Amino acid sequence: MGIRLYKPYTASTRNRSVSDFSEITKTSPEKSLLQPLNCSKGRNNRGVITSRHRGGGHKKFYRTIDLKRSKVGVFGSVASVEYDPNRNARIALINYVDGEKRYILHPRGLKVGEVILSDPNATIFIGNCLPLKSIPLGTVVHNVELTPGCGGQLARAAGANAQIIAKEGDFVTLRLPSGEVRLMKQNCWATIGQVGNVEANNLTIGKAGRMRWLGRRPKVRGVAMNPCDHPHGGGEGRSPIGRVRPVSIWGRPALGQRTRKAKKYSNKWIIKRRKSFK
Repeated sequence: MGIRLYKPYTASTRNRSVSDFSEITKTSPEKSLLQPLNCSKGRNNRGVITSRHRGGGHKKFYRTIDLKRSKVGVFGSVASVEYDPNRNARIALINYVDGEKRYILHPRGLKVGEVILSDPNATIFIGNCLPLKSIPLGTVVHNVELTPGCGGQLARAAGANAQIIAKEGDFVTLRLPSGEVRLMKQNCWATIGQVGNVEANNLTIGKAGRMRWLGRRPKVRGVAMNPCDHPHGGGEGRSPIGRVRPVSIWGRPALGQRTRKAKKYSNKWIIKRRKSFK
């Protein structure tokens, strides 16, 4: 993947950059794997905004991704690498020998025509899916399961990868993309390799309109609001927030305050936190 820059013929294109889509081999998606995607605009079933700054965006279909890799023991060949508007990673269309077609996350370096396999005895090849207990130490993996059989949940973004650093008993020690080190059950499955489109985080949006295309609405500072809309609002002219510490729109502490529950059930699996608090 490469990054294409615009010439500054307008103010919005001066700093704008987009992907060159050099790895894309097919522009039209597989129709049998498309589903309608309803945009909730951040509202719940009562119409109340529960997730702010969402709405609008370009109309799109959802591509059904095989995150479980449940075709165990069946070989499949990579038919194409495609763009997915619902994620920053690319997806690969797999044609299995039994005639079924499925989408998977496109690993970095996987090319059209190569054969992949999901099997406990599969070789350590990019795109193959195996249980963590069958993968050697030091191997880079992605699309890792948290619970056996529930499908991959970790390391799915563009350029993400996790690394196996130790094995002991029924658990495997994994270093996640955030830097967190935690124990995983050895029966959890993972895919070999790193997720493709590694330069996705180097792109520059360039203009506000492009954020609206992605379905992200503007964010307004609390100090610019009225006191009935935000705890930071009000005052004559530009005024401080008037509190000991900043808070959210609901009055909860923000900017550095720990919000994670102290006695969370998954604490016992975490060896090293991704952040160190004083």
